[in-house]
Amino acid sequence: MLSVLRDRAYRHLFTAQVVALTGTGLATVALSLLAYDIAGSDASAVLGTALAIKMVAYVVIAPVAGAFAGRIPRRALMAAMDLTRAGVALALPFVTQVWQIHLTVFLLQAASAAFTPTFQATIPEILPGERDYTRALSLSRLAYDLESLFSPALAAGLLTLVSYDWLFAGTTAGFLASAALVLSAVLPRPAPVERTGGVYASAAFGSRLFRATPRLRALLALDLAVAAAGAIVYVNTVVVVREHFHRPAGAVSLALGAFGAGSVPTALALPRVLTKAGDRAVMLTAAFALPAVLAGGAALTAAPPSTWSWAALLVVWALIGAASSAVLTPGGRVIRRSTADADLPAAFAAQFSLSHSCWLLTYPLAGWLAAGAGLPTTAAVLGVVAMAAALTAAVAWPAHDPGRLDHVHTDLPAGHPHLAGARRAANGWRHDHHYVIDRHHHTWPRRRTPAHRPGTRPA
Repeated sequence: MLSVLRDRAYRHLFTAQVVALTGTGLATVALSLLAYDIAGSDASAVLGTALAIKMVAYVVIAPVAGAFAGRIPRRALMAAMDLTRAGVALALPFVTQVWQIHLTVFLLQAASAAFTPTFQATIPEILPGERDYTRALSLSRLAYDLESLFSPALAAGLLTLVSYDWLFAGTTAGFLASAALVLSAVLPRPAPVERTGGVYASAAFGSRLFRATPRLRALLALDLAVAAAGAIVYVNTVVVVREHFHRPAGAVSLALGAFGAGSVPTALALPRVLTKAGDRAVMLTAAFALPAVLAGGAALTAAPPSTWSWAALLVVWALIGAASSAVLTPGGRVIRRSTADADLPAAFAAQFSLSHSCWLLTYPLAGWLAAGAGLPTTAAVLGVVAMAAALTAAVAWPAHDPGRLDHVHTDLPAGHPHLAGARRAANGWRHDHHYVIDRHHHTWPRRRTPAHRPGTRPA
């Protein structure tokens, strides 16, 4: 897996991602402490609102950023977003009001909403080979998981030496280092975007791409399944640990660590597994595992707490982490297969926005249900949501899903460059090639005929 780090451009971008994630992790801890200093017992409400603002920024900003990513040099855009995040982090120690927390969180997350999809769209152009790209996706997933384990421990160690204000200095340093690494990377020239209508049309194209492509509609449903299971981990772990199992505060970190412990080995194993089984089989199998695991969580939280049920809960959290990783990690492969190179920024921006819309739905659902109906009901309802999402994905994503499709053009004149090699049909021109939604293909063909060699992806 580490062989992809031999590529200098990818190595610099991956290192930039790691240091930026570490800085973000430090900021998360410091923001919690800042909110407590300002709001006291109302800190949970402040952070809950901040989390909602984060999701709204992701949903609204990402498509617009994706539209600009095709018009602005990506290296400059990513570096500018890193510098923006560094500036916001530098201002956080001077925040004294709740509204200022919310404003800085919005600015910080708006910059992240522009940086992340652009970063994701750049990687398949640096690593065009499918095997290398799959390894890069697994490394990226691994970076997220290890950050969730490493950053809190790093923050705890630093807090024994300095006040939490200095954690924001670490965040600033992380974003500055990320900007320097991005600027030092030599990136390939992106393919020109052949689309009219300006920024608005570019921003809307990503959503249209997901609506029109069956496997991308399935990917969105799979994101909802993961959000349903993940919400109970991120929102309810502290309640499960402290209120149901009556464990000390340190056990919360243990439970969250179990989630990461399930995700990490899955990310490491996926490059080999995907080579043998394929994206659809792996992702759907993992998605259908999520409601079964949530049913186990419902049973555990309904039973009286005991040593064995606590150990079983840690296993359940680890299984959720493993299944979530198996769904999320191959998502980039599905987007790449379904998108023209020039449209990758718009596609990744749309996926970033739409997937976070799922979290915007399940986060409050998990919180409100736990407060009003209890933990077992929460796990059961979210399990039903995950099952419905998995079933939707299975129906939307055809079992036979070739890359090359035979189709007819009825709206292109004879001699059009796209029709090179096409043959006359009753109502137009028929040919086959690697099919994606673009300016020449607005809908998905109803009848598909495989016309490709296994293992190939035509340019």
